Amino acid sequence: MKRFLAWLLLVLFLFSAPLLAASKSIILATTTSTVDSGLLDVLIPIFEKQTGYKVLTIGVGSGMAMAMGKRGEADVLLVHSPKAEEALVAGGFGINRRAVMHNDFVLLGPLDDPAGVKSLNGAKAAFGKIASGGVFFISRGDKSGTHAKELSVWPAKTVLSNLWYLESGQGMGATLMIASQKKAYTLSDRATYLSFKDKVKLVILSEGDTALLNPYHVIEVNPAKFTKVNAEGARAFSDFIVSPAIQKVIAEFGKEQFGGSLFFPDAK
Repeated sequence: MKRFLAWLLLVLFLFSAPLLAASKSIILATTTSTVDSGLLDVLIPIFEKQTGYKVLTIGVGSGMAMAMGKRGEADVLLVHSPKAEEALVAGGFGINRRAVMHNDFVLLGPLDDPAGVKSLNGAKAAFGKIASGGVFFISRGDKSGTHAKELSVWPAKTVLSNLWYLESGQGMGATLMIASQKKAYTLSDRATYLSFKDKVKLVILSEGDTALLNPYHVIEVNPAKFTKVNAEGARAFSDFIVSPAIQKVIAEFGKEQFGGSLFFPDAK
């Protein structure tokens, strides 16, 4: 439903583009984790107040966000799929890619840990144990940054059987709810998990592996490819999110509610 509403907003926005041309409006295509965690609920109002721009936020997987960029359907991207990001820039669709922040991914599952992964050393070993045991695993299956990371962690030659490996085709929040209902394992960014922790019966069973690092970058859609892109607005947002003041806001986000930061600033 959230994805449908996001695309409906985009369609309405595109059809009304001529009316909005005279105003200061930008389209931000981003991953669901920045939306579900609540971070953009804090940042966007600050940006709009400081700059006068209005932001239409489309929260989808990183893959879909970058696909929008390739079609010129967004002005600026905030995503977390490094290899795909590099390819986007190399293809000339994105410019001025800059580090914004990072957190990490965590392997979640039921408290009783039916696959017995909690005692294992490293995410790959934990994923291998899930696969060999045929215990339910819920993948986002949406070409998002989280989906790409998950696929990179499975041991080589793992057969992802549809008997135990299920794809939600949903954002992170919805996938957590499905995994909780099915008493299954899943991979999540830490920020979204902490935001949903009280709504799901899932616990962290593997964390801290360097393979689970989760960096985010901001990328401006190349106006040389798409003349309708709001290049000035995209640059304004990009400059805003890497500015020292906003990097400090990012560092403090979540501390009061969760007892620790949900994201760690990376801009230099």
